Amino acid sequence: MHYVLLYEVVDDYVARRAPFREEHLRLAREAHERGEVVLAGALADPADGAMLVFRGPTADKAEAFAKADPYVRNGVVKQWRVRKWNTVVGDGASV
Repeated sequence: MHYVLLYEVVDDYVARRAPFREEHLRLAREAHERGEVVLAGALADPADGAMLVFRGPTADKAEAFAKADPYVRNGVVKQWRVRKWNTVVGDGASV
């Protein structure tokens, strides 16, 4: 099962994320090494959001990541949500 963590970010996201970027990337890399995060990255042109794809039986890991993320804790992310993603094609597709 896959879950998508979607971030809505502040207007000056690229500049405001700078002080927190290393910690954010460390958390994302650690989650990837544990097999929780499949892909992650910022949306571009415009840089107005980000998306992280999680693998697991529930949304718990994605929600815990967002709550621990320095981007969220420091107001760089205005709003976040987790959506269940029914994958049908590709590595690890659920159906």
